[in-house]
Amino acid sequence: MMKIKNIILKVSVTLSIAILMSCETSETQTVATLTNLVWADEFDTNGAPDSANWNLLTGDGSAQGIPGWGNNELQTYTDRPENVTVQDGVLIITAKEESFDGKSYTSARITTKGKLDQQYGRFEARIKLPAGKGVFPAFWLLGDDANGSLVWPEIGEIDIMEYLGDEPTTVFGTIHGPGYSGANSITKEYQILQDRFDSGFHVFGVEWTPNRINWYVDGDLYNSITPEDVNEETGGAEWVFNRPFHIILNVAIGGNLPGAPDSTTVLPQRMLVDYVRVYN
Repeated sequence: MMKIKNIILKVSVTLSIAILMSCETSETQTVATLTNLVWADEFDTNGAPDSANWNLLTGDGSAQGIPGWGNNELQTYTDRPENVTVQDGVLIITAKEESFDGKSYTSARITTKGKLDQQYGRFEARIKLPAGKGVFPAFWLLGDDANGSLVWPEIGEIDIMEYLGDEPTTVFGTIHGPGYSGANSITKEYQILQDRFDSGFHVFGVEWTPNRINWYVDGDLYNSITPEDVNEETGGAEWVFNRPFHIILNVAIGGNLPGAPDSTTVLPQRMLVDYVRVYN
């Protein structure tokens, strides 16, 4: 597999956008204003993901007190190379159908918790997504738990990219917090035209500042949320995006969202990650 790096960063693209839900505006926003690279993994060394950057979670969430990882998912995560490895400059997370530790599916979930926990910045990754009913990859941020005194959704969650494998032209960006979590989360979709997210690499990112989170795909700004938007949408819920967050990459199978695989689902499926970069 030959790796092609996307070196040219889109840091000055501007668009007139409609902000989430009823908060429409003609204000012109900048996709990326934070350009000081402070952390990156280019996945240039074959083998396991760099342990200086990543933790490899295992199990079905039961050990963390959240069986099914909070979404009634069907997989167990492993640290085996069959599920997570770096080859030829690309991180590969593979979801498989197999009997393992009492589950019928395996996959991988990696995080930077304790290795990169950052408050504010531009977080982006270049990813080729898998496909298939019940396949649920994500690139997201989870808030610090303040030494165990806070739990989800009080800690906050920023979903940079989530995607349903049977809807290969659509991704969505979401936030979860107290009063706007789960089915009541604040979210917006992005639909690609004349292409599919499983047919090639695309850049997914957010730029997160104290008073705004912007989402973009390939330099196209499609979602922007402020504390005022959260207050208006929820009737006064707290903006909790004011603490360090860490990065998570995973491929789930089944769950409340997106539902179980069916007869059309072909496994294994792979999510390929060319790089992950963080700027401030």
